[in-house]
Formats: sequence, C-alpha cells, structure tokens
Amino acid sequence: MEHYRLEEDISIMCVTAKSFPDGILEAFRTLEGKHPSIATRNFFGISYMDEHGKIIYKAAAREEYTGEAEKYNCETFVITKGNYFTETIYNFMQDSNLIEDAFYRLLATPWLDKTFPCVEWYINDKEVRCMVRIIYPKINLSTRSLTIHKS
Repeated sequence: MEHYRLEEDISIMCVTAKSFPDGILEAFRTLEGKHPSIATRNFFGISYMDEHGKIIYKAAAREEYTGEAEKYNCETFVITKGNYFTETIYNFMQDSNLIEDAFYRLLATPWLDKTFPCVEWYINDKEVRCMVRIIYPKINLSTRSLTIHKS
C-alpha cells in the first residue's frame, strides 16, 4: 500500500454497468462506442455499495472538455484531488481477483473516506492503480482534540 497525492481534480464521463461484475466489460464497450477518441484515453472504474448492499460499477474515461459527457449522454463524476492509498496491479487481466484483493486491503484502512467510492485508474492495458480516498486526523496537542482533514 502506498500513499498517492492527486494534485488536481479529474473530470470523467461514465456509463453504469448493468450488473457487477458481469456487466463491467459491456459498460466499457458502451463507453468506447460513444466516440472513437475515447478508446485512446485513460480509463477509470468507479465502484461503491448502494443502500441495499449492491455494488454499483461505472466504466469511465477522462473528459476532454467541459460538457463532453452530456454530449455523449454519459454521467459525470469528479475524482477529487487529495490523499489516496493505492496499490498498483501489473498484468491485471491475468487474474481478475488481484483487483478485488487489493481493494479488500485498501478498504481496511482506518483513515478511509467512507463517503467516496473506490477508483480504478487504468494506466495502460496491463497496469491499474487501485485507489481509496483517505482522510487524516489532525491532533491539536495543546487541547488534545482531534479533527478530520479531507484534503
């Protein structure tokens, strides 16, 4: 597990998978089919659990310009700048359990920002960075108080 500081927000356009995990590939294909240039971008996966305990997965790509998601009838999301714990998986296509295993480890951190989804950042066709947003506690030694810092 490594600390990673995302220095700026990343605006992405998303397509929600019809099911998890079976619908993931179809969601990425749907996204790629929106425009030929999308296939040349970095891809992301956004996942979180809904109120019924079902995992929601969104296939995503970086927006090239503001309003592009709406133009192609996609959802929007912003991966916010800040602190993340990450694990990089190499040759992830050889074993799909590697990503799941990485997120089990990452989600165990006591500093997890439970309001933010898990992020998969596909660096290339073999490498994915699994990311969870973290919040650090700030301790005021003079008053012994604890506050949470999200940036």
